[in-house]
Amino acid sequence: MSLEITIEKAKVSRISEFDPQNIGFGKLFTDHMFLCDYRDGNWENARIVPYGNLSMSPATSSIHYGQSIFEGMKAYASSENERDITTFRPLENAKRLNRSANRMAMPDFPEEDFMKALETLLDLDRNWVPRTEGGALYIRPYMFATDDYIGVKPSDNYTFAIFCCPVGPYYNKALKVKVEKEFSRAAPGGVGFTKCAGNYAAALHPTRLAQQEGYDQILWTDPVEHKWVEETGTTNFFAVIGDKIVTPALTETMLAGITRDSVIKGLQHLGYSVEERPLSVDELIAEQQNGNLKELFITGTAATLMNLEGFGRDSEYYDVMKNGNTEISEKIKDFLENIKVKKSTDPFGWVHTI
Repeated sequence: MSLEITIEKAKVSRISEFDPQNIGFGKLFTDHMFLCDYRDGNWENARIVPYGNLSMSPATSSIHYGQSIFEGMKAYASSENERDITTFRPLENAKRLNRSANRMAMPDFPEEDFMKALETLLDLDRNWVPRTEGGALYIRPYMFATDDYIGVKPSDNYTFAIFCCPVGPYYNKALKVKVEKEFSRAAPGGVGFTKCAGNYAAALHPTRLAQQEGYDQILWTDPVEHKWVEETGTTNFFAVIGDKIVTPALTETMLAGITRDSVIKGLQHLGYSVEERPLSVDELIAEQQNGNLKELFITGTAATLMNLEGFGRDSEYYDVMKNGNTEISEKIKDFLENIKVKKSTDPFGWVHTI
């Protein structure tokens, strides 16, 4: 399928509401959005329309049975050309969306059409891309079931959509995370490796409890023993132990982060040793106590790369940043950020310019 996209432009732009010096995150949306419907086994009616509310039946199946998946991406202002914008590894998001769709019994959205929809929408709303330090245009592709039917079965009808919003930093300080020992994010055989809406809904209550204890986020552990580190509520996890960088090996209960993969490849390119292996909470505590745990940081599209101040388990808190060491995390963050905006050479071919 090759999409033919119709375009209805907004009669009046809302870009005057956009203050590049006071962006926030996820509260202001660009003028247009992309929509496409799945009917009778085919994607059809691809269109870009003014951003606005969707109309749906109270019986819409995604509301009741959870067939809803999404991706997160960003577009950046290129440093080479004032009109150009860049995206970072967008095809990987298209592939991951379809992995999620397959697990959730939803149809694939062809990668070629994903890219065409993305490029067309971003070209139309390119003036919304912030040119301020740390600013970006966050992109939210998502798909949800649209049958108006009450019954537990895969939907016959779906909508795929993309909208965008200018954003600043997701986090503005180093975080404290609580090692979770009671609740589980995902279980073997489940949907932990997907970006389905239910994974995030299930995390809200334990995250709120952690925040009531003074933490910013949860550090999820394995669902069987609560012994092995997995990821945080919104990001993948890295630890600098001695002269090595360690990140938990991917399992079916973890999300394969695109930023995670980029950080691993970037660190290796810079000459660092990266180990993808099981990492226990006990090992983290022991290395912190003997002074060998140098840095903790987390990675994700929204967060990009953020340091962890420390972590808590039971009644003990382990301060990792008390010596203020962020050398490796800052180096890899600068390396990737400069690639994204074309301030430096892209040795991987990851940047897609529009």
